[in-house]
Formats: sequence, structure tokens, C-alpha cells
Amino acid sequence: MKIILKNFKLITLFILTISLTSCNDDDDNNSDAQMADIEDVIDDNSELTILDEALELTGLDATLETSGPFTVFAPTNDAFAAVLESNSEWNSLSDIPTETLTNLLLNHVIVGQDLSSTDLVNAESGYVNTGATGPNDTNLSLYFSATDGVQLNGMSTVTNADNVASNGTVHVVDAVILLPTIATFATTNPALSTLVDALAYADSGEPTVPYIATVSDATAGPFTVFTPTNDAFIDVLAELEISSLEDLGTATTDTVLTMHIVSGNIQSSGLPNGTVTTLGGDITADNTAFTLTDGYDREIGIITTLVDIQATNGVVHVINKVIRPGSSDE
Repeated sequence: MKIILKNFKLITLFILTISLTSCNDDDDNNSDAQMADIEDVIDDNSELTILDEALELTGLDATLETSGPFTVFAPTNDAFAAVLESNSEWNSLSDIPTETLTNLLLNHVIVGQDLSSTDLVNAESGYVNTGATGPNDTNLSLYFSATDGVQLNGMSTVTNADNVASNGTVHVVDAVILLPTIATFATTNPALSTLVDALAYADSGEPTVPYIATVSDATAGPFTVFTPTNDAFIDVLAELEISSLEDLGTATTDTVLTMHIVSGNIQSSGLPNGTVTTLGGDITADNTAFTLTDGYDREIGIITTLVDIQATNGVVHVINKVIRPGSSDE
């Protein structure tokens, strides 16, 4: 009898344990099912009412209710007000053409990735693709830097991070992230600052094209720009045994820069194997080794982690050497 009673108590305890576990699992499942999606997170934030209206106007609210995942950088009401005030033709969201507004909103959405602020801070800086599109329907790039808060394309800062949703994460930002130009990416990445100096210096002479104005113009091009790093400029100055761009002069600097620009929007997947005609002359590309060769038989590496940086007026591929004009036969 004692054995039967003892077994009965054990069976009762076992059933109770199963019941409690089942209840906990149901609670977890219900919690997951009830978690707000990104559209709900935006709709519930009083700082984001204009964004919510914009999403409804474009139909993107339905997109942000799907499974995703998405990372959304959500501009505040004040951020949208500033954009409307900057354009005399835009008194309200309804004044912005739907296609323009849609692409602008998609420039704040990373599709297929759920990135927390920790992910961005740990990476320190880098490029990701947004849902917005540019030449040939290529997805535009977004440059983030987390050295002093999280900044986006040098114009927008995260002010309220990690609003978690069932299908991704919302980070509130203090400015609308405008569609990027080549100038956006040249000026925001500190590793490319010498290129900006070179463009400005060439502009002070009689350049082939007005460089700063051209790379800043969203309607220009498109162009493919092979962009040397700061170290690449230091190396070529040493190679030429001079100390600064001023020692080259504006005309020669202009000639050098034209060797880095190609007409058309050529992403890395479309890089030819053979001759590439730049604005300044021909170079040779190897689309397997990801290298360029100039007239001095100098092999220039295309940095594979810094390719296809897509802007509205062209695409940037970062290279590890400056392309020299002319040839060793001259």
C-alpha cells in the first residue's frame, strides 16, 4: 500500500510538471504572437506620426508588417518637417511624388537583416544596402559610423535605438537620410579624405569636369569611380618623390583623377576582363583577380570588401593604389 501511494504521488508530480511546462510554452508562444511588428512600433510612437503617414501614402506600411526581417531607421516628425521646409514645392507629404517618397523611405530600410545597435557599434563602420534603388535598379548603399554614436551617411544620428519588433528593429533618427551621391560616400568615410582634397585642388585649376559639383549632383552620370585610399595617395607621392599634391600642380592632378573615372554604372559583377576606358585613357582589368593595371604595369588591387558602394549618380570601388596616367613607354 505504501508503494502504491508513493507511486501515485510521483505520477501526480509528473503530471503537474508537464502541465506547468505546457503552460509556460503556451505563454511563450502567445508572447511571440502578440509582439508588435515594425509598423505597430512606428504607429505607437508619437514622435513618428509623419513617418507613419508617409508609409501609408506609399503602401510601405503593409511591407513592414511582413516577416522581414528589416532594420528601419525612423526619422522623427521634426526630421520630416526639416525636409519639407527645405523644398519650396513640398508643403506636405502629398506634394512629394509617390515614387520619390517611396524611394526616400526605402533608403531608411535594410531588407533581410535585423541589426541591433550592438551590431553596428561592434562593426565600428561599414556599408550596407538599403531598399532604395539607383542606376540600373541597383540598391543604394548606406554608410554607418559608430565611433561617436551611430551616424548614417554623415547626416543622421540614432537617438533612440533598439525598438525591437517581431520582424526586426527600429532605430529612431534625428534627420531624414537623403539619397546618397558619390560625394556623400567620399566625404563621410575618413579613409577617403585625401581624394576629396584632390578633387577640390583640381577644381581650383581648369579641370576636365567640375569635380565637386559633378560628384555632388544626383542627376549627373552615372559614373564608375575607382577611389584610392588615403594610404594609396601617400604611396604614390613617395613613388614620385614629391611631398604633396601641390607639387604635382592642378593640371597633372586633374589628369590623374580622370584615370579613375569611367562613364556608366559598372558594378563589380559587370567588371570586364580586358580594356577599361577611363576619362583619361585605357587601363586593363582582371575580373577574376580583381585587379587593374595601368600603363606602367603597376597592379592595383580592388579592395573586395569595399566594392559596389552605390550612389544615385554612380558606383564607387575602393582601390589600394593610385592609377598613374601615361605609360612606361613614354
